[in-house]
Amino acid sequence: MPEPKSQAQSSQRADSSASRPAGLWLVGARGAISTCLLYGLHGLREGLLEPVGLVTENTTLRDLPLVPLENLVLGGHDVCERPISEAAGELVRAGVLDRDLVTSGAAEAAAFEARLRPGPLDGPEVGVADLDPLSAELGGRPPRDQISALQADWDAFEKEQGIESTVVVLVASTEAVREAQEEWQDLPQFEAALDQGQPQPASVIYAYAAIASGRALVNFTPSLGSTLPALRQLAEVRNVPHCGSDGKTGETLVKTVLAPMFAARGLKVHAWQGYNMLGNRDGEVLRDPNHAATKIHHKDEVLRGILGRDSNHHSKVSIDYVPSLGDWKTAMDFVHFEGFLGARMSLQFTWAGCDSSLAAPLVLDLVRLALLAAERGEGGVMEHSACFFKAPLGGGSHDFHDQQARLLAYAAACLR
Repeated sequence: MPEPKSQAQSSQRADSSASRPAGLWLVGARGAISTCLLYGLHGLREGLLEPVGLVTENTTLRDLPLVPLENLVLGGHDVCERPISEAAGELVRAGVLDRDLVTSGAAEAAAFEARLRPGPLDGPEVGVADLDPLSAELGGRPPRDQISALQADWDAFEKEQGIESTVVVLVASTEAVREAQEEWQDLPQFEAALDQGQPQPASVIYAYAAIASGRALVNFTPSLGSTLPALRQLAEVRNVPHCGSDGKTGETLVKTVLAPMFAARGLKVHAWQGYNMLGNRDGEVLRDPNHAATKIHHKDEVLRGILGRDSNHHSKVSIDYVPSLGDWKTAMDFVHFEGFLGARMSLQFTWAGCDSSLAAPLVLDLVRLALLAAERGEGGVMEHSACFFKAPLGGGSHDFHDQQARLLAYAAACLR
């Protein structure tokens, strides 16, 4: 828990943060989450939207000395060439974005587009057709060269925009699952592996580049990012805040709210079967079992953490790609449980929602919290951010109510 700060100190920080821009660098900048965030941020700034889904605007967190939304400057990396207007058009046709909002935000979208840079391609596994050849070239370079290129992009962005602090956010499609490497367990071994030119997953390259350069990191994806023990050590050494992984926006959010009910009432869960259907590029990538494996594991792990690892319940999550759904996702869950006298009962629910529109405000929340942590001199895992993730780096309970209580306790400590 952070050291308490006086109200005067908080006010001083709020005044100083209100006067300067802060960077929000999106990895996966041409994707649906980034597009929703771009136009959503424009709508909030112009008073065209209400801050629905923004935790930092709708709870006691709004009293924290957070960076104002109008101070955030967006930039990003991507491996695809398609223009933002194409992604926005898809979301308009899907009923996610309002056409008038997209028209109103055209100037901001053009400025954002101009700040985008090609990121390193993570091998041949992305599974999309419009890849940037510069990304393929960058992905083929030694890891130290990739890291230097990313940091140079961030340095240039901050210089051009007059920015002192930038948060790097991973919102790209899920990487293929990797077997753990020995060098990932220890920072000196990992540094040696980089020096020797051993290839690393793109999310790990981004995470290392950000933390090594003193920039906070948010991993909203199931990809490795800063989950490696070596990178967690680096964050401690450099005193850089980071958090992740795998944003909790829909079906799993409901699980972490409902599952504690069964445990608290002593009801025996025999089976919890989930089935997910989704479209868009994330769905296209996740139809590959190697890309879906980590996400499925995270979805299932939350139940075992809440219901108990020694319970014999059956749980399984399936994910299917349904192109016509676009950015909409449907999840159907069946819970088979036992009550007193051995009576067998069931609970069934269907969640139909737009993951990208749910994720975008949470990314804004996490960026503001990461900037606050950096401002307060906090480094390492942001344990208070657990409620935002399926696989929180800080560990602890998967119970959403407990996780939310930790976040509010952190906020209270910051305000004291």
